[in-house]
Amino acid sequence: MTDAASAVPVQDDRRAVVRQGVSVAVATGLYGISFGALAVASGLSVLQTCLLSLLLFSGGSQFALIGILGGGGTVGAAVAASSLLGLRNALYGLQLAPTMLPAGWRRFAIAQLTIDESTAVAVSQSARPLRRLGFWVTGLGVYIGWNLMTLAGALAGDALGDPKRFGLDAAASAAFIALLWPRLRSREPVAIAIVGAVVTTVLIPVIPPGLPVIAAALAGALVAAFWPARWSAKAAPGAGE
Repeated sequence: MTDAASAVPVQDDRRAVVRQGVSVAVATGLYGISFGALAVASGLSVLQTCLLSLLLFSGGSQFALIGILGGGGTVGAAVAASSLLGLRNALYGLQLAPTMLPAGWRRFAIAQLTIDESTAVAVSQSARPLRRLGFWVTGLGVYIGWNLMTLAGALAGDALGDPKRFGLDAAASAAFIALLWPRLRSREPVAIAIVGAVVTTVLIPVIPPGLPVIAAALAGALVAAFWPARWSAKAAPGAGE
């Protein structure tokens, strides 16, 4: 009797995690349509676009790469900017390692699926089995949905022709802002976003395409590194007493 009663909340918890992971995966996967269309509009072939999603699989990095290429930037600048944005996944990996305990071939699968969404769902759970379940459901769900929608968007974008006819030339920036907007919930990320926007705006007229994005990323990193958390500590009640 006790065992049966205790099994009910466990099953309920697992169902809740699965629902959460699937809902996040569906919502995130839909962005793949935008990426596929924009990548083709930026000059990539359908095959190149699909390979980017299959192998790179990092929404922010992918949008940065095609945005720079579409704006006339060099391949080197595009790769550098996308790589800087991809560094956060390595930090996620360090955070998830005690939970996922990667070993053998699973290390490669876990590394590929370590993104914003899978990390967020995993770390929000209360127990290790639920964290692992949340990671796999969300990561695999986003991966499958993102790649399917990338293909659909690439095929649609190839048929649309000139992206400027439909305003798709500005859609990459809009999609990237949509990815970042939910994360602007405290002063530090807002300050980083403002600094990045100002640096980019100032440098666009004076340096080659792609380089302003890299400069903005470096400026944002400096803001994050020297964010005055110690000032907040000094202002806290009892500080300095």
